[in-house]
Amino acid sequence: MIRVAAAVLRREGRVLLCRRTRPDYLAGKWEFPGGKIEPGESVAACLERELLEELGIRGRVGAHVATVVHHYEALSLELIAHEVAWIEGELRLLAEHDAARWVLPGELDAWDLAAADRPIAQALVG
Repeated sequence: MIRVAAAVLRREGRVLLCRRTRPDYLAGKWEFPGGKIEPGESVAACLERELLEELGIRGRVGAHVATVVHHYEALSLELIAHEVAWIEGELRLLAEHDAARWVLPGELDAWDLAAADRPIAQALVG
């Protein structure tokens, strides 16, 4: 079981989705940005690191949104989503993603989300 953290970043009533470029079974799928939690790393530290590495931004981790356990064919993961306040930096796609969009929570079901991210989207509208 791989532990992964996801950020729910908000701006003007919208949330940020990013489109994955890899691995193959997730390429083209949209997700809440984040990444693998390293051994000994907290969820907050992971999100701060991943947002800087992947998007060039700094954030402050806030409230827990949802925790999802999902089994893909290739791996199983525990995805832990938290609200994150954007502190500074300009959004740049530095790794893992080839597009980013700000989406109204009520429109999330129209996006081709990665399966593990769907329950997070439901938590945001439910």
